[in-house]
Amino acid sequence: MDQSTPPTAYGVFKPVGRTLIALQTHDKLQSARAALSDLGFAPSSMVQYSAAEMKAQVIAELLSTSPVASFGYELDLIRQYKILAEQGCSFLVVEAPTDVLAEQVADWVHRSNPVSAQHYGHFMIQHLTEKPSGCIEQAH
Repeated sequence: MDQSTPPTAYGVFKPVGRTLIALQTHDKLQSARAALSDLGFAPSSMVQYSAAEMKAQVIAELLSTSPVASFGYELDLIRQYKILAEQGCSFLVVEAPTDVLAEQVADWVHRSNPVSAQHYGHFMIQHLTEKPSGCIEQAH
């Protein structure tokens, strides 16, 4: 996965086998990348989005989304990502296609307290955090 070809279903971002993590600042995103690298996740298994990049992606998706997407939860999530991006959050998508890898990322999430994190499975999206409370915009 890379930013130019995000995985979608019916025109909506759906990174199956990955965990999307929203972090308050770019510095926290960099710390998350380092911590996950220390756990054995390769840099190529992580894709980061600045607030502006995520907002632009969401807006583009909302303009091209299939009406079928309105039946799924993914559309609600990308709207939430837009709000978080508008509040200054940075985003990290971590490839975790197996239960073991997904659990490693979830363990890190539970210790690190990001703003929001969801693991996208084939049939279910698992929330790893409580509802996001927002981000604090800070200079990078």
